[in-house]
Amino acid sequence: MPEAADDMRWADRALASVGERVRVTADQVGPRFPLYAEPGTGVWKSTSKGSWTGGFWAGLLWLRALASGAPRDRAAAAECTGRLAYWADQDTATRGLIFWYGTALAAGPGGSGAAAQLREQAARACLAAYDSERGLVPWGAAFGGPRMLARADAVPGLVPLLAGWSDAGRAAAYGHLTRQLELSLAEHPPRPAWAAATDGSWTACPEPAPGWSRTVPWLLLGLADGVHWLGADGLWAAAEQLAAPRLVAGVPLVPDAQDGNAPEGNAPQAGNARPHGHDAGPLDTSAAAIEAVALLKLAALTRTAGPGSTAGIGRPGRMERTGEAAGTADGADALTRRARRILYRLCSRHLTAGGALTAGCYDAGRGLAPRHELVWGDFFLASGLAILTGLTEPFTT
Repeated sequence: MPEAADDMRWADRALASVGERVRVTADQVGPRFPLYAEPGTGVWKSTSKGSWTGGFWAGLLWLRALASGAPRDRAAAAECTGRLAYWADQDTATRGLIFWYGTALAAGPGGSGAAAQLREQAARACLAAYDSERGLVPWGAAFGGPRMLARADAVPGLVPLLAGWSDAGRAAAYGHLTRQLELSLAEHPPRPAWAAATDGSWTACPEPAPGWSRTVPWLLLGLADGVHWLGADGLWAAAEQLAAPRLVAGVPLVPDAQDGNAPEGNAPQAGNARPHGHDAGPLDTSAAAIEAVALLKLAALTRTAGPGSTAGIGRPGRMERTGEAAGTADGADALTRRARRILYRLCSRHLTAGGALTAGCYDAGRGLAPRHELVWGDFFLASGLAILTGLTEPFTT
């Protein structure tokens, strides 16, 4: 099977193709931020300020700059990151997505002092928004609707943004992550969104609904970053609870947008074809790309945990139920194997010759961009490929 081979030329080619798509997109959107593109034409719906996805576009530009080494690419990436500053004081927990993914490559291997300062400003603002009574940074009012929500998509990015800032930030990051896990994992499948009541309790939100394709990938990504940045071994139980079922034979590599937790048999891996009688709803390649990056991070953490540690995926007595071999190395290999298979599937079946990752689903319930190229899908595909090819380390972003 090509995705199991040592030959990684497919990943190099795919990453180069995504880089070319970034060039075409930059020419098309100019000073705006791409959001989603029509699958037939490749024409982007763009925004002036970037919305909650602006950091992913900046991150893609920085990946291109790192790969090419061209000064003009670095200048374009730095200019885009600077335009994210509008969001620093906006009331939204998605500042984690905006400022972590928009500055991580810039302030890290990019060596941008301006990006590091912007990230610090955003981290300070998010820490100030932390509600110690509720134990989280609220979803916020920037995009309308109720402010005091806990959502799975408010976890990734926010955890490393806060944890990398200060001791108080680390405490807030831990509180935010564990509050979301406590709420989401109270139901099966995990429920992504909860609303705070005036009496201190939490009420389940109907949207996004349980089974949303990005719930588990977002939580896994937040958990991987939580273990790395917070050093909290107690998070491993939740990580295994979410990751181990993904390693069972028959779990789709690319999930259904509205039934991302489809049981074995509902959506076989071979082409993700649906069985007779199953409603052929849209897939969500962006969720698959997020999961692949999360699994590669968890694999790296599992490998470094050491044989005497209780941390890591695949400790003896845990993995037997998944059909994978037990043991730290085997657990890390199983995570890496699934991540590579996901990325290969995305590149071989859903990546166009021009480097666009198609079949992403923005919002199936509203019929919004249900089978489109999504900027965050492109970003996480590129990030996963960058890790596989050695362009970046797992926790660079």
